[in-house]
Amino acid sequence: MCCSGRLRLICALRFSLCAFEPVSSVAGPLIHWARMTQIQSRKLPNGLVVLAEPVAEARSLAVNLLTPAGLAVQPGDQEGVAPLLAEMVLRGAGGRSSREHSDAMDRLGMHRSVSPSTRFLRFGGTLIGDRYAEALPLLFDLVTSPALDNAELEPARDLALQAIAGLDDAPQQRAMIELRARHLPAPLGRSSLGVKGHIEAVTADDVRAFWKSRCVPSGSILSFAGRFDFDALYAVVEASLSGWSGDATDDPDPVPAVGGTHHLPADSTQVHIGLAYQAVPATHADRTLQSAAVAVLSGGMSGRLFTEVREKRGLCYSVYARYAAQKDRGDVTAYAGTTAPRAQETLDVLTAELRRLADGVDEGEFRRAVVGMKSRLVMEGESTGARAGSIASDQYLFGRPRTLAEDAAEVDALTLDALNDFLKRSPAGRMTVVTLGPEPLTFAV
Repeated sequence: MCCSGRLRLICALRFSLCAFEPVSSVAGPLIHWARMTQIQSRKLPNGLVVLAEPVAEARSLAVNLLTPAGLAVQPGDQEGVAPLLAEMVLRGAGGRSSREHSDAMDRLGMHRSVSPSTRFLRFGGTLIGDRYAEALPLLFDLVTSPALDNAELEPARDLALQAIAGLDDAPQQRAMIELRARHLPAPLGRSSLGVKGHIEAVTADDVRAFWKSRCVPSGSILSFAGRFDFDALYAVVEASLSGWSGDATDDPDPVPAVGGTHHLPADSTQVHIGLAYQAVPATHADRTLQSAAVAVLSGGMSGRLFTEVREKRGLCYSVYARYAAQKDRGDVTAYAGTTAPRAQETLDVLTAELRRLADGVDEGEFRRAVVGMKSRLVMEGESTGARAGSIASDQYLFGRPRTLAEDAAEVDALTLDALNDFLKRSPAGRMTVVTLGPEPLTFAV
């Protein structure tokens, strides 16, 4: 028998998935379990928000620290300083050399990573739940006291330049980076790889200045999920980070997006097609309906795009759509990879399917979409890393963490009529299109 609220939620979701019950059949219990799930929250005097969600059946602890040192706040002539910082902080910290620090974390079995996103530089780690008193100070050293030695810049720069050079062998990634840059308002569309000329010009002093001004507690979010004693965990956080100081809560002013249609010439038999249009933001009441709409389009092999573009017509080898929601905007992106002779038809059919969604969906499509959304919630509930990341993201987006049961209850509240009403009043809008291949394609705006 399940002994925790979270495990009961997962078991109920699994039952619903297997039995393919009506969506509303588990709405009541989900609301009841939402009251039982507790996410604890505190705030240090320096402004750092600390969140912790217990997962009773877990033996691991996941940690996620978001600092306001993301791609959007890089200086205009230093697009690449954030990924350079992400690499350099792993090369020695807390008075330890790169090898000493790595060995200390490895001895504790701590997996760690540092990566830049649009808004944040993320420091992440996963460890055995009862080792956080020893392991967390080592992870926090990466944030508060990285060595950032001059000698470590060139190896980091070489890796960054290799990643950019690798785009020649990754045309899909190159096309989608260009789509993002053209569709989103600057600086929100910056690439996580940076700009070659900027990376070549960045100095170690630039990296240190960016770290000092942006890796600060005010505006940062620290989250945990897994096995822990909260009071003991918070004591470790307080002892390690109470002396950390600084404020970087400002947001850059966006510049209107370029948009339009753009072609990247490439001597290739393949063609890569990317499209994007604006959707509702994460804070909008219709966000779950928007997620369901995209699940109809791209919910596995039963999704419309796979069925209509790939299976029925054999136009492409890969096709999908995704919904990315931010605090102040949302976007739907779609991709298709095909051959040059079939590229124009692929673009035409892909566009038509995105626009046809406004005509509505049937009961079968709706049920499959909801089952897929529930399945993803089940997978998230079984991953401490996913939960630590999710509650930190919620804190930024909504000003508070949300439980898994709250998310599940929103999915349970969906109805076919509500989805079709949303689709009718929210058709796909003006699209940004990027193609990569031998010849440009024709697109009717």
